[in-house]
Amino acid sequence: MERSQERNGGEGVAGREPGGEGLRLRREIGLWSAVSLMAGCMIGSGVFMSPQGVLVYMGSPGASLVVWAGCGLLAMMGALCYAELSALVPKSGGEYAYILQIFGSLPAFLVIYTFVLLVRPAAIAAVSLSFAEYAVTPFYPGCSSMPQAVLKGVAASCILLLTLVNCWSSRLATVLVNVCAVAKVFSLLVIVVGGAVVLGQGRGHTETFLLAFHNTTQQAGRIGMAFYQGMWSFDGWNNVNYVVEELKNPKQNLVWAVMIAIPLVTSLYLLVNISYLLVLSPNEILSSDAMAVSWGNQVLGAWAWLVPLAVVLSTFGSANGMFFGGSRVCYVAAREGHMPQLLSMVHVHRLTPTPALMFTTAVALVLVIPGSFSTIVNFLSFLGWITYGTTIGCLLYLRIKKKNLPRPYKVPTIIPVIMLLASLYLVLAPIIDHPQIEFLYIFLFLLSGIPVYFLFVYFQRQPRCLQMATLYLQLLLEVAPTTKNVD
Repeated sequence: MERSQERNGGEGVAGREPGGEGLRLRREIGLWSAVSLMAGCMIGSGVFMSPQGVLVYMGSPGASLVVWAGCGLLAMMGALCYAELSALVPKSGGEYAYILQIFGSLPAFLVIYTFVLLVRPAAIAAVSLSFAEYAVTPFYPGCSSMPQAVLKGVAASCILLLTLVNCWSSRLATVLVNVCAVAKVFSLLVIVVGGAVVLGQGRGHTETFLLAFHNTTQQAGRIGMAFYQGMWSFDGWNNVNYVVEELKNPKQNLVWAVMIAIPLVTSLYLLVNISYLLVLSPNEILSSDAMAVSWGNQVLGAWAWLVPLAVVLSTFGSANGMFFGGSRVCYVAAREGHMPQLLSMVHVHRLTPTPALMFTTAVALVLVIPGSFSTIVNFLSFLGWITYGTTIGCLLYLRIKKKNLPRPYKVPTIIPVIMLLASLYLVLAPIIDHPQIEFLYIFLFLLSGIPVYFLFVYFQRQPRCLQMATLYLQLLLEVAPTTKNVD
């Protein structure tokens, strides 16, 4: 480690802390890159492929639009709460960093244990498989099922390509985030404009809106499940909190990114859903496996191929955002001693968290092998809302116990209270409405982190071979320890 730093001494490596004490990640994410990262992670394949899940549970088009607006409001409130926490705890890592600082080591370890080993790699694997499905479809016209080996090979290639980009340069990764975000917004605007044209020509299903709230469900469990479905399309509203130490002027730009990205995405989602409802009848929506593709076939004609292309760009950009944010959480956890030390190091020249990126890649590649992860990821949102609720609890705890802390930014107390109640509701609703054994498996996996914590973190029982492997890999990968970017 010392030899690695000495070898680079005097070279003026950008990102080195004054005095030569260590390396830092570069602050290369400006306001618009933060907006692109947040919006790009939220706009995934969900809004293109299966927004009918909300309609299925709510029973009426009008109520489903209300749920979409409510999901946007929840995402906005959650992001504003996270912005205040980020000002109080100015570290990368998101929920992990906040829970570690406020509730202590064990709860934070359980968060990182599930996030690093299951939640983020499974999400990357699932999105990459979705990317592969739509990238391969043009080469197998009329084929209802593509060869699994081809799908998995393309998904693995997507993961490896994104790993190379993120290891090579954080700036290149943010440029890719920006490009994909622009492409996704443009794709959604095409759907919005297409719906407006259909309405202007008098061909739309306007009768759908005359009885907009007919047959709306009154069951609390089904309403909760509808929000559950809708919030998946907003997943990523907290992604910028994972990379705060690489954000320029974080105390100001994080709040502005939230205020720009989430209302933009919410407005687009509402207009896109209105366009779907104008072009497709409720029966066509409910029977479609890919609603945007069905919309494209009716509106775009010979240009319908643009929809699968939009899905490919959307999923590729989402996977890149997950890599960019997820690897930083792994890196921060290793820096705090909750993961192997090697994962806390960055490349001495490129200043990217190469070991953390490679670890995330390895786990994601393993999870690609069994197949589709849509069901697994759906159950993991149950775990995600447990984490969100715990994090919001951190903010309320600070409001009660440490009222006099200097706060550059503060949300009204009613907002975290609403978010905490919403988290409890969204955790309990699917269990009450439709209990399944998978929820028990997730809970047992969470509990399995407790003995792992005491063995490897609390008592620090680390095999000697791991220490030797860390030394050799550090030299091989040309990585060195870092210092924290605190602004």
